[in-house]
Amino acid sequence: MTGFVYLDKDEGMTSFFAASRLRKIFGMKKIGHTGTLDPMATGVLPVALGGATRFIELIPSHDKAYRASFRLGITTDTLDITGEVLSVRAVNATATDVEKVLSLFRGEISQLPPMYSAIKKDGVRLYTLARQGIEVEREERRVTVYRLELTKADEQNNEYEIEVECSSGTYIRSLIADIGEALGCGAVMTALRRIKANGIDESRCFTVEALEKMKEEGRLSEAVEAVDEILCYGRIKVSEAQARRFSNGGSLDCNRFGGDKSAGLHCVYSPGGSFLGIGEIDEDCQVMTARKVFVDL
Repeated sequence: MTGFVYLDKDEGMTSFFAASRLRKIFGMKKIGHTGTLDPMATGVLPVALGGATRFIELIPSHDKAYRASFRLGITTDTLDITGEVLSVRAVNATATDVEKVLSLFRGEISQLPPMYSAIKKDGVRLYTLARQGIEVEREERRVTVYRLELTKADEQNNEYEIEVECSSGTYIRSLIADIGEALGCGAVMTALRRIKANGIDESRCFTVEALEKMKEEGRLSEAVEAVDEILCYGRIKVSEAQARRFSNGGSLDCNRFGGDKSAGLHCVYSPGGSFLGIGEIDEDCQVMTARKVFVDL
């Protein structure tokens, strides 16, 4: 079985363990996920099955959207509520103050990746060093926050909720910590849910429990989406002879097929509409090479 399953990851589960659960449910060894979620986070985690794993790197949309809760007046070493408390400060900020500060973090911003992250430093994950009490220098990264809105406010308990649409590589924990510092009291993330990833909305996702039930009912295939569904490139249909050549890894003359011949990546289909893989047209728009050929494993 080859395709993508859109998983709604449970809290307390690592992305690796989540993929392992699906490996057991689907009875497959070849499974991979498209990025990671912290154990405390829930939500959208696209998982590739079989031959779909070869296309993970070619998924065009890497933007994400999150719903996050935070509490003012506290900071921790992990920047979330699971960490060791570093400071407790008085809070004078109101919901209006939070609204005003959010405007500072919309658009392109700089972020310092947290020590508790999967980024590598000299081949070692930062979270591994952090657990040893080691802090190293990190370079700030430029990320883009497309939308940042305050969705809930509990001034009495200093607890708030935001929704964020952002570019890949944005750390919501760091964003919340920076918001807290801008308010002068610090802040810590208390909950995180990814509501969109790789163009997939949370409404299209299945929990592990739902997938296990579907397996019992013999409906597991209903949860699997076609590989090209997440690969939203232009479509090119080729002849039978060209389809055979492409499927064998051969390049095609762009003058011998119709459709969009612009430079870049395209989904390639047989005359009958079967997905053959991803082709790449050169800058001169003369030749299309087989970038990834689809194989149903």
